[in-house]
Amino acid sequence: MIPFRSRDISGQMILLGTGTSVGVPTLGCGCAVCLSADPRNKRLRCGLAVGLPGGVLLVDTPPDLRSQMLRESLGVAHAVVYTHEHADHVMGLDDVRLFPFSIGKPIPLYCEEVVEQRIRRAFDYAFTDLEPTHAGAVPQLEFHRISTEPFEVLGAVVLPIRLNHGPRFRVLGFRFGNVAYCTDTNGLPDESWERLQGLEVLVLDALRPSPHITHFSLPEAIAVAERVGARQTYFTHLSHDLDYAETCAMLPARMSLAYDGLRIPLV
Repeated sequence: MIPFRSRDISGQMILLGTGTSVGVPTLGCGCAVCLSADPRNKRLRCGLAVGLPGGVLLVDTPPDLRSQMLRESLGVAHAVVYTHEHADHVMGLDDVRLFPFSIGKPIPLYCEEVVEQRIRRAFDYAFTDLEPTHAGAVPQLEFHRISTEPFEVLGAVVLPIRLNHGPRFRVLGFRFGNVAYCTDTNGLPDESWERLQGLEVLVLDALRPSPHITHFSLPEAIAVAERVGARQTYFTHLSHDLDYAETCAMLPARMSLAYDGLRIPLV
């Protein structure tokens, strides 16, 4: 392969996708948002690329990962950290198969045990005793267990934030300096609020206007954002119930819907 010069995203994060698990447009839907010509209403599944001193860190590997990275001219990522094990956050993992050719080693995956178990089941072909037929045939992966303790990756310290995702699931958000990313949640344990103090930017789940059993509604997310008091809040994991322009026009000051490709400086 001819080497590709990947875009330098040092010191910033890029929202690769800001949509709910089915994306927007949603298959089979003819609503105004799904048919909208506004590119900010085109929402791939949630993912994040973070430019750290040692390279590009992906937060989750959504099913749209390949097209997201091509759109952003990102030829490689150097590590992945996972929020949780749901399909819209892990099922693009096979797209990392080419990365070891560039980084010279298996791709490090930072995750909790439940995520590792799901990956080992869903991508069982990567963990057999059979010799691969050729280089790049299966993902070359290296697991690193994380919890709610700070950990170092690619020359930066990342602070996990415990989040509730409905009555059954516990997920992680992540703080990079004074920027925090908290998708797929409808509640914060008491101990997590302290980890959101002093933020410049908060990226927060806000699925739709009405309540949902596993995600913040927009009114609930606004209340959380007001309590956190970040200089700027962007709402993500958005459904087709939220038109970008109409919703942003009614949001409080310092709050906005996120959109695919949004770049946020790491401060």
